[in-house]
Amino acid sequence: MEGTKTVIDADGAVLGRLATLLAKRLLLGEQIVVVNAEKAVVSGKFDTTLAFYKHRRERGDPHKGPFFPRYPDMLLKRTVRGMLPAKTARGRAALANLKVYIGCPEEFSGKAVKVETKKVTDLRCKYSTLANVCRQLGAKV
Repeated sequence: MEGTKTVIDADGAVLGRLATLLAKRLLLGEQIVVVNAEKAVVSGKFDTTLAFYKHRRERGDPHKGPFFPRYPDMLLKRTVRGMLPAKTARGRAALANLKVYIGCPEEFSGKAVKVETKKVTDLRCKYSTLANVCRQLGAKV
């Protein structure tokens, strides 16, 4: 598998389900590139979702941490990190094999595959995109 990268398009994918899929594949040693991170969706009411992420972002000391990202690419990567054993060598190596991009870089255009998880069209609840949530957290997306 060395050298081959799987390119996944996060457009319309539910954040938690995408993160679990990525975590499982990363632990198997796969190298993964995620494009269009800002188009992933978070299920639930917007106010509740925003309150959750604002609380995570504002807790702690701004100089000592814990630090929580506000940009969609880093937020998706942080979500995946929460599903990995990040404090072990195996988890850190798995997380190093994940690259996340806002938008789609030229080198990956046309190579991205849609992910096999639940899509926005399958949801029966309210949802918001990761870009909308991160914009409220202070990101300039």
